[in-house]
Amino acid sequence: MLKNIPKIIPPDLLKILCEMGHGDEIVIADGNFPSASMEQRVVYLSGNGAAELFDAILKIFPLDTYEKALYLMESVRGDNVETPIWDEYKTIAKKHSDAEFEHIERYEFYERAKKAYAVIATGETALYANILLKKGVVTD
Repeated sequence: MLKNIPKIIPPDLLKILCEMGHGDEIVIADGNFPSASMEQRVVYLSGNGAAELFDAILKIFPLDTYEKALYLMESVRGDNVETPIWDEYKTIAKKHSDAEFEHIERYEFYERAKKAYAVIATGETALYANILLKKGVVTD
């Protein structure tokens, strides 16, 4: 066991986070996201919610400070779905960073996810709960 590593982060995910370099991207996906078809490493954490995992990752994962580092999947035009999880994400992000969120159109998000270093498939049931993080550098 290690100290100060959130228990929600399993060894295979910790390895992936360590392997990633500056500018690499990782996706935290909700339960509806087509994770397996993204052609990348997939870590299955179907027993966990996306917000809980996002908070745990930000405790140990530096976000990019040179470019935008946080991206949400934009809701489809005309889809009147409530997205309270976005507010939860923003609250979590503010605890760890001053990074702000950008929105990416759904199919553009899928294309970007295909190029990501990894996808984390959660059991999140909230719609449009997909989030992309860009890794920064450790400065301390």
